[in-house]
Amino acid sequence: LPCLNSYDSYCSNQVAAKALLDHKKQDHRVQDFLQRCLESPFSRKLDLWNFLDIPRSRLVKYPLLLREILRHTPNDHTDQQHLEEAINIIQGIVAEINIKTGESECQYYKERLIYLEEGQRDSLIDNSRAVCCHGELKNNRGVKLHVFLFEEVLVITRAVSHNDQLCYQLYRQPIPVRELLLEDLQDGEVRLGGSLRGAFSNNERIKNFFRVSFKNGPQSQTHSLQANDAFNKQQWLNCIRQAKEKAASAGKAAGLGAHLLVPPNGCRVPQGGATQEHMEQSDCESDCSMDTSELSTDCEHMEQTNSCESEKQIETNV
Repeated sequence: LPCLNSYDSYCSNQVAAKALLDHKKQDHRVQDFLQRCLESPFSRKLDLWNFLDIPRSRLVKYPLLLREILRHTPNDHTDQQHLEEAINIIQGIVAEINIKTGESECQYYKERLIYLEEGQRDSLIDNSRAVCCHGELKNNRGVKLHVFLFEEVLVITRAVSHNDQLCYQLYRQPIPVRELLLEDLQDGEVRLGGSLRGAFSNNERIKNFFRVSFKNGPQSQTHSLQANDAFNKQQWLNCIRQAKEKAASAGKAAGLGAHLLVPPNGCRVPQGGATQEHMEQSDCESDCSMDTSELSTDCEHMEQTNSCESEKQIETNV
C-alpha cells in the first residue's frame, strides 16, 4: 500500500495535463492522429484522456472493492482484521491525494487569473487552497462568464486567450463569501429588457437564474446568473450555501478566540501575523472542486470513495 503514494504527484498534475492535452488538440495534425487512434480497435473506442485518467479512477475504487471483499468475509476469518486495516490505509491515502489535488487545481486557476487593476487583487484569493466549484454561467444579458467559488471568495471572470493560453480576466471585484447575499430566482422572475431581447426569444421563459449581491459602504454589486439547467443551478446554490455556512462558523470561532484573548485591561493580545490575518479575513469552499460543466469528473474530485501560463479548458457548467 505505501507504493500508492506515487499517485500523489500523478493525480495532482491532472488539471495541468488535461489543459495541455486540450491545447495540443487544437493542432489539426494531433487531432487527426487522436481521432484515428480512437477509431482503431486497439483503443476500445476510448480517447487518450480516458487512459490518462484510469489510474485516478481505479484508485478511488479500491476502498469500495475492499469493503465488498470484507462484506463477504466470515467474521471469524483471519483476513477480517487485515482487510479493515487495509481499508483505513487506502482511505487515508485517497483523502490525502484528494486534498493535494484540490490544492494543485486551486493554484492552477489562481495563476491564470488576470487582474485589470491592482484593486481587484484580494488576499482571500491568494490564501485560497481549494476551489469549491467553478464553471460557465451567463449574466442577464446573455454574456458568458466563468465563475470561481473559492473557499472564502466568489470571483466572476471572463475566459480570454492570453499568450496562446486560456486565462480568466476578472469581470468585477471579488465578493467575500461571508458578505455575499444569495437569492434563488424562480423561473420567469428575471425580466427581459434592453439587450436581453436579443439574447432570448419572446416566447422563451427565463429559467435557471440565481442572484448574488454584495454591499460594503459605497461598493455594491448585483449579478443575476443563469446556469445551463436546473440541476447545475442547484449545484451552485448548494456550493455557495455550504461555503457561507463554513465562513459563518469560522467567523464565530475566530470571534470566540478573539474574545478569549482580551485581557482585563481590554487590550487584545497579538497572536502573530498568520493567525491575526486569518481572523481579519473571512473564513470558510471546496473542492470538492466542482467544475460545473464536467460535473461527473471535477465535482467528485476523487471523492467517489466518500463521496497564466499553461492552459486548460475543463469547462463545466454547474
